[in-house]
Amino acid sequence: MGHKVNPIVFRMGMSQSWKSKWFSDKNYIEYLKQDVLVRKFLKNKLKDAGIAEIEIKRSADIVEIVIHSSRPGVIIGRGGTGVEDIKKDITNKYFKNIKKNLKLTIEEVKRPMLSAPIVLQGMIDQIEKRLPYRKVMKKTIEKVMQAGARGVKITMSGRLNGVEIARTETLKQGRLPLHTLRADIDYSRGVARTTYGAIGIKIWIYKGEVIIGADKKEDKPEERRKFHKFENKSDKFTKRPQRKYQIRKSESK
Repeated sequence: MGHKVNPIVFRMGMSQSWKSKWFSDKNYIEYLKQDVLVRKFLKNKLKDAGIAEIEIKRSADIVEIVIHSSRPGVIIGRGGTGVEDIKKDITNKYFKNIKKNLKLTIEEVKRPMLSAPIVLQGMIDQIEKRLPYRKVMKKTIEKVMQAGARGVKITMSGRLNGVEIARTETLKQGRLPLHTLRADIDYSRGVARTTYGAIGIKIWIYKGEVIIGADKKEDKPEERRKFHKFENKSDKFTKRPQRKYQIRKSESK
């Protein structure tokens, strides 16, 4: 108890999947380094595109990069020139000496307010513009709950609003079952660079429960079963014995 675990890593293989999908026995270190550098390059270059996640898939001859974005038009550009420029930059920097075809796919995020990385980037932009942190947290929670989330938690730490002493503030609304493996919880963390220092931001978004063995997620509200202390009436040991009390009336002579 008390050990903080990344909610996405904790649910890997259950409600979450791996961001890098490949297998290599000999070139594992090289491939892993390439994935880290490619993700860092794309997040810095496409900072305004609202990137939710970047998947990298490798096969014998093809390296496929799938970018999930809330604003795909920013990446594609006019006539698809933006995609070609990104492919050239990635190839020249990271895949120059590798004889593999690079494939770049862009997918649109339908509900961006339920994606923790996108919401986090919006909060970072507002904090860097010196908006009050409490106002940013409250408005973000309100928008996420209106989008259909069942629970949100936001934590900020640092010199909030430029005060001298650093502190941590947390706001929460709804349910957040972190210990439930079937719970679909999206998590992200980042840093807002301000003139008075760095402010760390963490966000948890609870979307619902995932049905194990199926790809569908529950859209119905959760119904908790209420357990009573003496629910099984057939068992004589659990049933509370009923006592009959007789009231005797004294007869007056």
